[in-house]
Amino acid sequence: MDTNPLAELQAVKLRGAAQIKAASSGALSQVMRDEMKPNYLAKNPQKTNLPELCTEMALDLGPDVFVNQSIALRDRADQKSILQGFKGDALVLCGRHDKLCPVERHELMHQLVPNSHLVIIENAGHLPSLEQPKETTSALADWLEI
Repeated sequence: MDTNPLAELQAVKLRGAAQIKAASSGALSQVMRDEMKPNYLAKNPQKTNLPELCTEMALDLGPDVFVNQSIALRDRADQKSILQGFKGDALVLCGRHDKLCPVERHELMHQLVPNSHLVIIENAGHLPSLEQPKETTSALADWLEI
């Protein structure tokens, strides 16, 4: 769900370095406001509380979690060969307007995993479980055959 099987691009690594520095210096709230939230969420006038919720969650977890997650994303290896070798069933799900992990990356994962099912949640960005919870839950339940 809203993920990326590719190694991080150099331009994103550079941007992430500045975010790590800012978050480590006490500016996590500003990083969330200025750089993260604009890329997290689809434009949806009915979901006006979600940007604040994202910031609250980040601040609750704290800058160390943000830094550790950023480093893990920065240093991740390309996973295409792992996906190609996976023979189990898989659901590949994303928000239509995810800027961090766009639909094209999910289509790639769907192509790489032989037994996968692709679901794209409309009116959602990087956090479809918050932006479109009913649709996301329905897609998960359908895939799990609940």
